[in-house]
Amino acid sequence: MLPSLDIQCPYCGETITVFIDDSAGPQHYVEDCQVCCRPIVFDVGFDRDGDPVVRASSENEA
Repeated sequence: MLPSLDIQCPYCGETITVFIDDSAGPQHYVEDCQVCCRPIVFDVGFDRDGDPVVRASSENEA
């Protein structure tokens, strides 16, 4: 089962749930907001305990 995190869309401010493929290691990808459909840039890393840490930003911030 993939771990999930709730993040806030940098455009519309809505909270959305994202699923993290923790077997893929650190990642950088773009996924559209489930509410407003604008592209969110995700940077995924992991803390010392192996838990995912996600930074979500707009395309202009990345």
